[in-house]
Amino acid sequence: MTTAQAPEIRQVARAALAWASAHRADFALGEDALAADGQVNSSWKPLGELAQVCASVTRRTPAADPLHACAADLLAFAWRQTGDGELFLLLQRLEPFATYPLEVYAALAAAGYRHPAYEAATATVARTRGWQLTEQEPTRRLGVLKAGERAGTHRDESAERVLRRTWLGGLPEPWTFERSAGYALTHVVFHLTDWGRATTGGVPSDLTAYLADWLPPWLDTCLDARMWDLCCELLAVAASVPGLPGDAVPADAWERIAAVQDASGALPEEGDAGDPGRYFAHHYHSTLMAAFAAALTAGQGAPV
Repeated sequence: MTTAQAPEIRQVARAALAWASAHRADFALGEDALAADGQVNSSWKPLGELAQVCASVTRRTPAADPLHACAADLLAFAWRQTGDGELFLLLQRLEPFATYPLEVYAALAAAGYRHPAYEAATATVARTRGWQLTEQEPTRRLGVLKAGERAGTHRDESAERVLRRTWLGGLPEPWTFERSAGYALTHVVFHLTDWGRATTGGVPSDLTAYLADWLPPWLDTCLDARMWDLCCELLAVAASVPGLPGDAVPADAWERIAAVQDASGALPEEGDAGDPGRYFAHHYHSTLMAAFAAALTAGQGAPV
């Protein structure tokens, strides 16, 4: 990030958070939040991602920063949506072996919102063989391990062993990078860096060296393909991993992100705006990732 780019990057974050604030009603949990046939991906997932991003923004910005104030307000909103944590306890009783409540809770716990009764109930389940032996893809398993650490539960498993079974942890041939691998590698980095909140350690040196070589061409390829959501995740990786060179991000990356962000602050997942009937579904994640990556990047250098 150059001094000239800093205001533009900060404006991306400001506009994206303003969009999320204006659309907070779309993040609210509906009456089906506890239903057995409820759509988790359209209820808990957006709310959890809102909390995750805002927890990182508040950690990486000073209290007097307007970005911090907006993110803190959205965090408080997310916590209220969970009934100040009561819904997590109800979910745990309804679906004791589901991991998504723990992952959403961990995002809020990282910002200081805690529900001791839920943590105690989850810790009990986490000691069972059923929880320990739940089958998951390695990247998801690493995420659950790290979520458990933040929420006070413990799974007797080596995070290093799980890491080395992920796509990024195995240091694959760089030409095997594609969309699913891209999302897998970004989430491995997010789990290792506590979603950008840990500014030192976390990412092993061999992974840092690998990313230093290959993150720039991967990001450039995604920019050319107009895959804005994945681009923002890769930009967040660049801002999260200590030791990456200054040229890890193409010089025009933020200019291209800013150009596709509309006047409301929204960013489409890919290409242009897409189906108006699914506006929120096609914009919320990429817009949150734009806020996340921009806030982390702005926080790397001098105050802007």
